Amino acid sequence: MTLNLRIMAPNRIVWTNEVQEIILSTNSGRIGILPNHAPLLTALDIGIIKIRLREQWSTMALMGGFAMIENNQMIVLVNEAEKAIEIDSREAQETFETARTNLTQAEGRKQSIEANLAFKRAKARLEAIDTNTYPASD
Repeated sequence: MTLNLRIMAPNRIVWTNEVQEIILSTNSGRIGILPNHAPLLTALDIGIIKIRLREQWSTMALMGGFAMIENNQMIVLVNEAEKAIEIDSREAQETFETARTNLTQAEGRKQSIEANLAFKRAKARLEAIDTNTYPASD
């Protein structure tokens, strides 16, 4: 049994395929989705989504959004998504280090919020490439 997964960003369809399992980051933590999951509408945090298709795991960095599941159909609407295989690991590491430095040096509320968001985006991209072949055990 499978789920029909569709991931859409404002400018493109990122993924559309039948999958066996999904693990994604919501605002209240990570959740797993299997076929016949109860209907659900949830906000997504900046983080990763792991997709199992024919015993292979694929990972993407998602930059927040919403997910809805009903009748083995899952629609994910995101601000942006980046497949792990499309992320340059060196650039992702450099962006992460810069974001971490900026976060520690942020002054004032606005700078702190912006630095925190940049850090979360950089961390999600790095996590996507680090966990591309297996699900996390958190």
